[in-house]
Amino acid sequence: MAIEKNLIDELVRCVGRSHVLQNEQVAARAKHFWNAEPRQAAAIVRPATTNEVSEVLALCNAARQTVVTHGGLTGLVDGDHTTEDDVVLSLERMRAIESIDPIGKTMTVQAGCVLETVQNQSAEHGLSFGLDLGARGSCTIGGNISTNAGGLSVLRYGMTREQVLGLEVVLMDGTVLSSMNTLLKNNAGHDLKHLFIGTEGTLGVITRAVLRLRTATTTSNTAFLACPTFNDVTETLRHLDHQLNGQLNAFEVLWKPVVKLNTNPELPGTVAAPIALDENYYVIAEAKGSNASMDATTFETAMQRCFESGWASDGVIAQSTQEQKALWAIRENIELMLAFDPHYVFDISLPINAMDDYVQQLDTQLQRAWPNTQLFSYGHVADGNLHLIIAPPNALSEKRDSQHEQVSRMVYEPLSQIGGSISAEHGIGLTKKPWLSFSRSESEIKVMQSLKQTFDKHHLLNSGRIVDPC
Repeated sequence: MAIEKNLIDELVRCVGRSHVLQNEQVAARAKHFWNAEPRQAAAIVRPATTNEVSEVLALCNAARQTVVTHGGLTGLVDGDHTTEDDVVLSLERMRAIESIDPIGKTMTVQAGCVLETVQNQSAEHGLSFGLDLGARGSCTIGGNISTNAGGLSVLRYGMTREQVLGLEVVLMDGTVLSSMNTLLKNNAGHDLKHLFIGTEGTLGVITRAVLRLRTATTTSNTAFLACPTFNDVTETLRHLDHQLNGQLNAFEVLWKPVVKLNTNPELPGTVAAPIALDENYYVIAEAKGSNASMDATTFETAMQRCFESGWASDGVIAQSTQEQKALWAIRENIELMLAFDPHYVFDISLPINAMDDYVQQLDTQLQRAWPNTQLFSYGHVADGNLHLIIAPPNALSEKRDSQHEQVSRMVYEPLSQIGGSISAEHGIGLTKKPWLSFSRSESEIKVMQSLKQTFDKHHLLNSGRIVDPC
């Protein structure tokens, strides 16, 4: 369905000719942050204010025009997918930090503001924002909130939901719902912001937010440990969580294939292995505090107990910022894993005590179906989040969809029996929608459909994401 010319004219009137992109201007845009293929869309509209967003959505609603919202384009579930019939609503011009309250520890930002900008501006006031992701330099606050992003510091600060005090949202009919609350305590009726956090832009478009900040830490201690068994991993986690006085900020676990790949000296972009790679499990533990000498001593003492108890067979504590970055590069360098063709990426949650059996059983299934499949397992584990990158031997292109479906079923089906989730932090989008019933009951899905019908009765906003119409 071609976009109506009079709608284009109205959108131009609303945001200006230079901010309604069409044809070659659309094709010049990349499909995704990690995919340079040309973008497809009827138009890309770039409003600069909440009022302009409101008018754009009202115009599209009246014309029954589908709209797909775009932030930093770093999502991994096809939430930003568009066709030549869609209008893209990009908030790239709405990147301002409007205010910072150092006493109340809040920051008011526009939804297009990049996460790293929020982090840097917080630091200038001796504060920090409790969200950190590998895509920090590209992802936007609106996208983070709409997907309820997790990341590296969930263990200490919680998901994005815990960092948001207030929101301004525009509904598909153009209604502006402004609840820019700055209070930690506000129980005046329904807290409507939670309807829009984690619902992937299907109920409304986030335009502004009040973020909760914390007092910045000034010390950082990082260790890389080798653990003989997964039970040693969990004992290490339990011990550090108890001994580090609430300072444990991250506890990442990497199965051996990830560490071997990212420390392979024959491959470009790798780092040197900090210890001998003789075990199957490796931990990056990081604590942050505010007393340099005391924090370092506490951290070293806690690590020493891990060695004395046999939970860690080897390890190293970073002695400089450069060494810390090198340790984190072993975790954050996913490019080598994504270089396998084909590869399939998964983001799941499950009980910690079920993780090792789950990974072993999954590997057995994969090897039975496709011998020599590469299974890369790693993640935030301490909060139950496991990332998987699965690279079977090359399949004929016409069989890729079938293979992807088979692999997905292997990954998702066992989760329903162990209380897991098909999505820990990336959302559902289009990719995971067929598998939602493994994590949500029929009644839950019906309520989701009812909410969509209430907020967007014509199903125009990010249509097809999460659930289908009733």
